Amino acid sequence: MKNVRFIVIIIALLLPFIMKAQTVFYDASVFPLLGKISDATETRYERLPAGLKDLSRPLVWSLEKNTAGLAIRFCTDSRQISVRWETLNDFTMNHMAPTGIKGLDLYCLENDEWTYVNTARPVAKKSEATVISNMEKKERELMLYLPLYDGIVSIEIGIDSSAFIGQPKIDLPRRTNPVVAYGTSILQGGCASRPGMAYTNILSRKLNREVINLGFSGNGQLDYEIAELMAECDASLYILDFMPNVNVEQINEKTEKFYRILRDKRPDTPIVFIEEPIFPPAKYDLDMQSKVRELNEVLHTVFDGLKAKKENNIRLISSAGMIGTDGEATVDGIHFTDLGFLRYAEYLYPQIISFILK
Repeated sequence: MKNVRFIVIIIALLLPFIMKAQTVFYDASVFPLLGKISDATETRYERLPAGLKDLSRPLVWSLEKNTAGLAIRFCTDSRQISVRWETLNDFTMNHMAPTGIKGLDLYCLENDEWTYVNTARPVAKKSEATVISNMEKKERELMLYLPLYDGIVSIEIGIDSSAFIGQPKIDLPRRTNPVVAYGTSILQGGCASRPGMAYTNILSRKLNREVINLGFSGNGQLDYEIAELMAECDASLYILDFMPNVNVEQINEKTEKFYRILRDKRPDTPIVFIEEPIFPPAKYDLDMQSKVRELNEVLHTVFDGLKAKKENNIRLISSAGMIGTDGEATVDGIHFTDLGFLRYAEYLYPQIISFILK
């Protein structure tokens, strides 16, 4: 009897290790990677082609290595999903959750709609996490969002040893004619609590269309080489959301030229300009209030000039009420919380969909 009890105790102690041994990891590089405007990058998990390394400003080039907007698509019938990943910098910030900076988000396709499953929490430069377990064994279409404010060196997806994993069988989000969005730290995803809550990722799920995130924190300053890159993509829509990173002089000097690079290459593609957000502190900070008003007035002048030149398929979206009026949508008076991103995406979605489908 003592021997039986001893064996039971040993099995109980070893069970977690036995179960762990049943997880088999697969390099995620064999699966489609959504959100890239070019495959000619220095490494797989980057956003700009290697040819821009010597053309882009150093800060832009550093930020392009953040994997904002990138997502891995795969299909599996595993009862559990695990991930192992190594980040580029193990970056931290005092106003953004580590899960948003360097975590991973898993979504499942249900009746052609993407449903949040769970988040893989980072613990160090190298992390391993079981994202979900104890699921019914059936085939699922899955999407794994990559970090917003750090890069990826490597990533592996773990499944049951007896399970199947392979290429997605449903072409969603649609990858033809993606939406290409250019902008600032807010567009990059600051400060979402997890990758799936960046507004470009929310829009991608709502549209069920690939959205390419060209957000560069503090550096959405109308760099012409980025416009040229965007123009190479046969997009369904270009979103220009750069206002928090530019001043009056830059708006006057660079906006029309940036626009013209896109328009000359893509004469029929809709282009959306978005006003400077009305940040909550502007209700009390008179200098900020004045600055927001001045920037938006200058943008309107440029936009009206384009309309006067008979430019078509352009729209200027007002920032009034885009993140609500209760002041509860930011983490620091500027960067959005998940609530801010959700409100922003829900505000933009009907205007974008009507523009694409008009």
